Amino acid sequence: MKKYVLTLAVLFSLGGCKLDETPYSSIFTDNFYQTAGDAESAIAAVYGAIATMYAGPGPLMFGDFSADQVYPRPVVARDVFTLFTYDAAYSAIVSFNRANESPISVWFTGYDGIVKANWVLAKVPEIAMPEARREEILGEAYFLRAYFHWMLTKNFRDVVIKTNTSSNLTEANQGISPKSDVYKQIFADLDEAVKRLPSYSANLVKGRASKEAALGLYAKAALYNENWTLALQKAQEVITSGKHSLMPEVRDVFTASKEDAARIETMFAFEAEAVAPARTSQIMGLYGPPGSNGAEYGPTTFGSIFVYPSFYDSFDPTDKRRALMETSYLTRTGTRVPQQSITPITPKGILVRKYQDPTSIGSSHNINIPLLRYADVLLIAAEAEARQNGATPLAYGYINQVRTRAGLPNLRSGLSKEAFVDAVLQERSWELFSEGDRWYDLTRTNTFLQVIPKAVNDVFPARNPQAKHRYFPIPQDEINANPLVQQSPEWQQ
Repeated sequence: MKKYVLTLAVLFSLGGCKLDETPYSSIFTDNFYQTAGDAESAIAAVYGAIATMYAGPGPLMFGDFSADQVYPRPVVARDVFTLFTYDAAYSAIVSFNRANESPISVWFTGYDGIVKANWVLAKVPEIAMPEARREEILGEAYFLRAYFHWMLTKNFRDVVIKTNTSSNLTEANQGISPKSDVYKQIFADLDEAVKRLPSYSANLVKGRASKEAALGLYAKAALYNENWTLALQKAQEVITSGKHSLMPEVRDVFTASKEDAARIETMFAFEAEAVAPARTSQIMGLYGPPGSNGAEYGPTTFGSIFVYPSFYDSFDPTDKRRALMETSYLTRTGTRVPQQSITPITPKGILVRKYQDPTSIGSSHNINIPLLRYADVLLIAAEAEARQNGATPLAYGYINQVRTRAGLPNLRSGLSKEAFVDAVLQERSWELFSEGDRWYDLTRTNTFLQVIPKAVNDVFPARNPQAKHRYFPIPQDEINANPLVQQSPEWQQ
């Protein structure tokens, strides 16, 4: 994470990234957790799992490649998610050494973070240190454990709920729990996080979780769990807190030089930093033009991800968010490259501008990756209100805040409940594109089988998902290592 040093090395042996980690003697852990500095190092290590997860950056690739907004240059097995040709063992991904771009990364880094959070929750209460900071650290650990469990269940559905420190193999090997129980654990952890975390302020250490971030995650998790009442309640707690608001210009949310100001909207992010010992990812390089040819995009870019023309065309031409994509670009010498020459794989290439960073060092960027934004919370509130009470003035008020910032008129009045919810889902697609969100809207609403076959182009003229693709298969390495974990039923054939 950014702006504070991650002292990870001493924590690597406290819990492996797999559920089959080798159990170590408790002597080391007992000796480590002694001081306030140890507590700070321990919670930094939990945040480090966020950095590892998004360094790949798996969550911004396999989900978005599965959806209907962006597609990959079809190399090194990246197209297996677009074409739904991956198998339960992720054979092609593994053979090309691309696990960091796949659901495998979420499984193992997710549990790595959970185990490290469990050590914090088990050991930090015993440390003699200022009580206020101790409570904050515990709140951060609860928040991060909830976040990792949520990432796991939205990708794999039924997963292992891990709340112990795995001191022996019996504790390390645990079985799968149903999604409903995973959400119970997520909500319980977020209850604890909300009690302990400080409210957001400009003085909060950058990259740290706040009370409002916990409430926002609570709202989103409840929405995914179809608990509309809870989702609305938690979203409204964020809204009425007055701690967050929309940036006046949506482009500024994704401008590296304005990231401090953008935290008024970006409630939780992977705080990327190009300079070691902080962490970064490869997302900037993937989205920029090939051959590192566009200075605005960053000094080292590869031309690996582009926008479906149908998605680009779905925007109103006056929508300010459309400017976060580009059908031509300026080279370093000031020459404008037309659309037909953006990429050799298609004459219809369209670039994403959300992860531009001309200040980066090589392919190591400084632009933050938003994980939860206030705009998302407003749209959660709009959807949750409508699903309970129809297209009420309250629901319209939430969605229209997002549309107004985008330069659009208010949503047409008089919509039915179903039409309004569809409008919110479409607004989410426009607002949150390329942020690892859309695929999960399609899977949680179980509409991906209808939507995805229409999201095609000249590079991918046919796409045929099956019902089993709603969730990803559990990595085979985990099944091989843990006799209590079985593959999801849909992926056993």
